[in-house]
Amino acid sequence: MSVAVHVVDHPLIADSLTRVRDKNTPNALFRQELERIGTLLIAEATHGLPTRSVSVETPLTTTLGRTLTSQPVVVPVLRAGLGFLHAAQELLPNADVGFIGVARDEETHQPKPYVNKLPESLAGRQVIVLDPMLATGGSLAHTCELLVQRGAEGTIIVVCVLAAPEGIELLRQANLDLAVYTAALDERLNENAFIVPGLGDAGDRQFGSPA
Repeated sequence: MSVAVHVVDHPLIADSLTRVRDKNTPNALFRQELERIGTLLIAEATHGLPTRSVSVETPLTTTLGRTLTSQPVVVPVLRAGLGFLHAAQELLPNADVGFIGVARDEETHQPKPYVNKLPESLAGRQVIVLDPMLATGGSLAHTCELLVQRGAEGTIIVVCVLAAPEGIELLRQANLDLAVYTAALDERLNENAFIVPGLGDAGDRQFGSPA
């Protein structure tokens, strides 16, 4: 088991990341730029999906093309992960979608699960988890453990905007097989378990504070 971290260095990602970090960026623009980052990260994260050769009829002749061997299962972690869902469905329109809802206890910083809507079996399917903020790693570890219990095999792909070293370390200690694709590996967590320099609460900045 291993956790491989891929920091995707792309000028369009860097451009959008600057705006999502900016505290003055309004919610509507934040959502737009977050989706832009998600599109580019998911495209990179799915680079290695297996394909098979197929015959296709063009208007002029018959030629060979390639198609995905099987459709992945995309799992956004609610609620922040919804910001990547549209991008994932645009790139993978035939993928199945599952949902995991995990809230963070603001006192203990531990995950509090509240939704689990997954296919009955994930055996033989590539699973892609969408979770914009990899902070403590607790919510992501909980999510991936649920996926393994449902039969997820091989390396689970994780797509996030930002990751903290503490979260990466927790995932490694959890003995999970993950490939993490992120726009940036930030410095640390602060005393409230927020990523520094970070971008604040990704859920609140997309949808507003529920309080």
